[in-house]
Amino acid sequence: MGSVKKFQVTFDCKEPERVARFWCEVLGYVLPPPPEGFATWEDFNRTQPREDQGAFFACTDPDGVEPRLFFQRVPEDKVVKNRVHLCVRAGTGLVGEERLATLEAECARLIALGASRVRLLEADGVNESCIVMQDIEGNEFCLD
Repeated sequence: MGSVKKFQVTFDCKEPERVARFWCEVLGYVLPPPPEGFATWEDFNRTQPREDQGAFFACTDPDGVEPRLFFQRVPEDKVVKNRVHLCVRAGTGLVGEERLATLEAECARLIALGASRVRLLEADGVNESCIVMQDIEGNEFCLD
């Protein structure tokens, strides 16, 4: 029996399409095509019962290599810190001031998209610096 090689990451959220579009911009992902027989996702949603319209959305790696992100609407607000979070790897291989400058530039880009900066975790001799952030619905992620 083989091991699982593919997975998706699922986000609970209030506005699936809005959050999916945010992560498309962050990661360079794309929206998948609408279901067969529909020109747009909006056309598809109009065929769904009102309570199901906009209930989910997804975004995918255009190369099909990285995991798919799926966003599903839930009724409750986010109330505690995520137990799982994404790490956006903007500074891979960089150290010191070069790493910090790269992270700060990417942080500024993500803030312009609607993300929030939470705090800078400075290098400690074991781990390099990273910036803790939140997406447009408050889901934590690291910029590292």
